[in-house]
Amino acid sequence: MVYGQESVFAIAVALPSWLLVAYLIGQLARWLLRGRVTLSTSATTVIAVLGVSGGLLLGGLVRGVDAEPWDVIVIGIAVGLTMLLLALFATVAARLQPARPVQSVDELIRRGESDRLEFKSSARWNLHTKARDEKIELVIAKAVSGFLNADGGTLLIGVNDAGEPVGLANDFAVVKSPDPDRYELWLRDLLATTLGQPAAVQVVIDFTPVTVDGSETYVCRVTCPASPRPVFLRPGKGGTQPELWVRNGNSTRQLKVDEAVDYVMDRWPLGLGRTVAAQLRAAARGSGG
Repeated sequence: MVYGQESVFAIAVALPSWLLVAYLIGQLARWLLRGRVTLSTSATTVIAVLGVSGGLLLGGLVRGVDAEPWDVIVIGIAVGLTMLLLALFATVAARLQPARPVQSVDELIRRGESDRLEFKSSARWNLHTKARDEKIELVIAKAVSGFLNADGGTLLIGVNDAGEPVGLANDFAVVKSPDPDRYELWLRDLLATTLGQPAAVQVVIDFTPVTVDGSETYVCRVTCPASPRPVFLRPGKGGTQPELWVRNGNSTRQLKVDEAVDYVMDRWPLGLGRTVAAQLRAAARGSGG
């Protein structure tokens, strides 16, 4: 009975401790791999937990009856297996995640709008009413979903229809902190709410400094890959039906129900092998966020 109590107490102490260790190892992996691949906290933590669990089992087999959760050899095996799993996952994710943009914002602006490029003056601020406008936010979500459902593309926020940088000063005025990090957080939350988290994590968001009327500001670039599955827009609450938007030439248009069915069946044909492969690619791309 005493041995049983000791075992329970040991598990009660070891479990949260090893979970913390797994989290810290995952965060270390994210830091070491920054700039090469984007890994989410949840993905690295889950993989680290699996690695630690497998390492403890392996360590127990190696050490036999002398195995203890804090044995140096057991710890080394657990940490080593965890780092190996994280390295393998990062390698796969790096090959499947969308490539970082290579063209500069200036080069994109010179090209002008096309089926793969769109300009928006703002994502939150209505230049006519001089106030935040949820309809403009929805336009941004439609543009992103249109690119995702077609062949991909780039959305530049802070550039007007004439191809002139106007910056994000107005948009920054209606976020909690007027900086790119907070703006990206808001933008990803918007996309996750309207398009779903799997779609939101596919896009790559970066910022380019620009000078407008003598003031320093930014242009936001949203790079959208072709999605491995259809992305539906949910424009609001209250049972609103999901919508399918597709980039068509220089515009983004909503497909009617029959058009959406035909488009989805043609672009994402059903098939077990193809479906599984698409889901695996999406999981790897979705590790960023």
